[in-house]
Amino acid sequence: MEKKLKFAVLGGGSWATAIVKMLTENLDEIGWYMRSVYALEHLKRQQHNPNYLSSVEFKLEQLKLTNDINEAVEYADYLIFAIPSAFLHSELQKLTASLKDKVIFSAIKGIVPETGLIVGEHFHDQYGIPFNNIGVITGPCHAEEVALERLSYLTIASNDEEKAKIIADRLSSYYIKCKTSDDIIGTEYAAVLKNIYAVAAGIAHGLGYGDNFQSVLMSNAIREMKRFIKHVHKMKRNINNSAYLGDLLVTGYSIFSRNRMFGNMIGKGYTVKSAQMEMNMVAEGYYAAKTAYELDATAATRTPIIDAVHDILYENKNPKKVFKKLAEKLD
Repeated sequence: MEKKLKFAVLGGGSWATAIVKMLTENLDEIGWYMRSVYALEHLKRQQHNPNYLSSVEFKLEQLKLTNDINEAVEYADYLIFAIPSAFLHSELQKLTASLKDKVIFSAIKGIVPETGLIVGEHFHDQYGIPFNNIGVITGPCHAEEVALERLSYLTIASNDEEKAKIIADRLSSYYIKCKTSDDIIGTEYAAVLKNIYAVAAGIAHGLGYGDNFQSVLMSNAIREMKRFIKHVHKMKRNINNSAYLGDLLVTGYSIFSRNRMFGNMIGKGYTVKSAQMEMNMVAEGYYAAKTAYELDATAATRTPIIDAVHDILYENKNPKKVFKKLAEKLD
C-alpha cells in the first residue's frame, strides 16, 4: 500500500494562512508551524489567525498546530515554507530535525539576506537538498483574494514534474487554478524582482505620477526582468506568462500589495524605518533591492529601475530627483 503523503506549512503570515486554507480544500490534515504562541493559542480558541486573514475560519480537526519547527519538519513529507526571507535563516537555525529526504517548496518571494541567495538555492547550498526535491509556488495570487475565494492562479515550478503536480493537485480548487513549470530558478527570481518593481510603482504613485507613467514603468520593468533572469539562468521561457508578467502586474497595481504600499509611503516622504514600523507586514522588495543590485553590479545587464529603488532605499537619495532621472531612461 502506497504511503499517504503528509504536508506542512511553515509560517504564520497572510500567505502561509492562505496556503493552509487552500490545502484544507483537499487534505484531511495539515501540519502548521507558527512561531507566535499567542497566534497559535488564539487560533485554537477562535479558529482563525488573529493577525492575518482573520475572516478565514479553520476546522481545527484538520490542523496539526505547533510552535516547534522540528515537530512540523518531522511530521511532513512535503514542507511549504512561507516565512519572510529576512527571518528564514534565524528560523532554520532552530532545526535539529533532518531535512534529508524532505521535499521543500518555497512560497517565499525574497532573497535570504545572510547568503544573498534565492530560497531554493539557499536550501540547496546550505542544507544539501537536491534541486529535484525543491520547488517554488508563485502567483499571480494575493492572499487576501484567496481568503475571499476569488478566482486565482498559481504556478508550481520544480525540476521534478511529478512533485510539481502533487503540490498543484493539493492546492487546486474551484477558486484556485494551478499550472506547472520547470523554470524553478526563473520563476523564483521573477517572484523576487516583481516586489522591487512594485516598490517602484508605489514610489511613483506617492510622488504623484499618474497611470500613463505607471504603464511605461511596468512595460520597462518586464523587459528589465527578462534581461536580469536571462543573465542568472538562461533557458527558453516566455516572460509574458502569468508567473512572470502576471505576477508583476498584480503586485505592481493591486491595493493588496504590501510592496506597493511600502513604496507609496516612501514616495510620500516617509523614511524607510518609519514606513517599516507603520506596516504590519514585511515588504520583501526592501531586502530584495539590495541583493539584486549587488548581484547585478558585476553584470553588464541594464537595470535602471532596480538601481533607482536601491539608491532611494539604501543610499538615502531623494525619491523625486531619482525618479526624474529614471523617467529619462524609460522608453
